[in-house]
Amino acid sequence: MNKTELIDSIHERLGDDATKRQAEDALAAVLDAIAVGVKKDEKGIQLIGFGTFKVAHRAERMGRNPQTKEPMKIPASKTIRFIPSAALKKTL
Repeated sequence: MNKTELIDSIHERLGDDATKRQAEDALAAVLDAIAVGVKKDEKGIQLIGFGTFKVAHRAERMGRNPQTKEPMKIPASKTIRFIPSAALKKTL
């Protein structure tokens, strides 16, 4: 499912009272809130019944340049991890 299909699905669930634009705005608001929440609180965002979005730290490590095969340092970085809830896992 891509973003357009997700917006269509939200629009269907909201019913005839909502427009497609309102469904798109609702999705954008949720995604923005998750992004701001994860950035603000490194413990993450926990959505009961769905899962947890949280910051994960990657340590500096040695890698290899795929073109030259020479070793190179990959700097430390942060990324976002999603851990699904048990309820979400059961739906699979």
